[in-house]
Amino acid sequence: MNEETVSTILQELSSAAGVSGAETEAVEVASRYLFQYTADLKKDRFGNLLALVPGQASPADNKVTVAVVAHIDEIGALVTRIEPGGFLRFSPLGGLDARILYGQAVEIHANRKLKGVVGAVPPHFLNNDELKKTIPVEKLFIDLGLDEETVKKEIKVGDCISLDQKPLIMEGGKKLTGKSLDNRSGVAALIVCAAELASLRHRADVCLITSLQEEVGLRGAVTSAYNLNPDLAVIVDVTHGDAPGLDDKNVYKIGGGPALGIGPNLHPVLGRRLQETAEKHFLPYQTEPLPGFSGTDAWAFQVAREGIPTALLSIPLRYMHTAVELVSIDDLMISGKLLSYFISSIDTSFMEDLIKC
Repeated sequence: MNEETVSTILQELSSAAGVSGAETEAVEVASRYLFQYTADLKKDRFGNLLALVPGQASPADNKVTVAVVAHIDEIGALVTRIEPGGFLRFSPLGGLDARILYGQAVEIHANRKLKGVVGAVPPHFLNNDELKKTIPVEKLFIDLGLDEETVKKEIKVGDCISLDQKPLIMEGGKKLTGKSLDNRSGVAALIVCAAELASLRHRADVCLITSLQEEVGLRGAVTSAYNLNPDLAVIVDVTHGDAPGLDDKNVYKIGGGPALGIGPNLHPVLGRRLQETAEKHFLPYQTEPLPGFSGTDAWAFQVAREGIPTALLSIPLRYMHTAVELVSIDDLMISGKLLSYFISSIDTSFMEDLIKC
């Protein structure tokens, strides 16, 4: 899979709406691409998308199942009230940053999609103290440019709101910015992985999962881990990319390859195997120490049922939880290739060694 194809996939995933709890549009995009590499595509009862790629193990081998998981939901908001004049009040879904909302274009997913902008009291009417503070969400509203009667016909309390930002290819074509790259980048890496696996021999059965509602509590991961109960799992998410004003110890180089997590949330043997696989195939990677909660679906998979050995691969991303998140296409391609090589290295002898640890 070449850069242009990966860029096209990521742009389409980013453009799709998929606020936590309403991910249908984004899941449909992922389904269309994953279907090219497996005919065994289904949704579980929670709505997580499962793409099953059988391994080529002999009948005498003990079957090994590897889950590769990337959440597909994005941050957004819910309509909470319709104000006089047709203005909407709203509450965040996920970690929506109030600092980026004023003046932001949004899309309301009602009977039909409606465009709006986030407004507030203009700065000309604020005192000096108010000017120094971020406008709190409760003082923001959405203006659709419609009268109150029309708004009440079209919209109801509880309708979802997504950021309205088209993806943009940066100069040079190597980087892309847009909304929901946390974690459509991970979903794109899953699709690259599926494409690479098509040309590799692997003994393990693979289940590529696009999980739902990660941003509001890892809920899709909890249900899919319990349902599938794989022998091991690799979670694909994003981590903070390098940018001015950030401590170098807490961020990772954009274009420097994926960050491989190390810490108590993650299985050390899987982490080492990912590193060894990257080195064997001359793929760049970075190391991310995670002494506590990883903040990812790995937290749910690790402790599902009697416990699932879990690894974490994170794609560096700038400006997390904004409408202009930024990633490197190279990092996505490296991540997908590394995942496929890792999967092809898994066999029953590795699993026996893993159990002993």
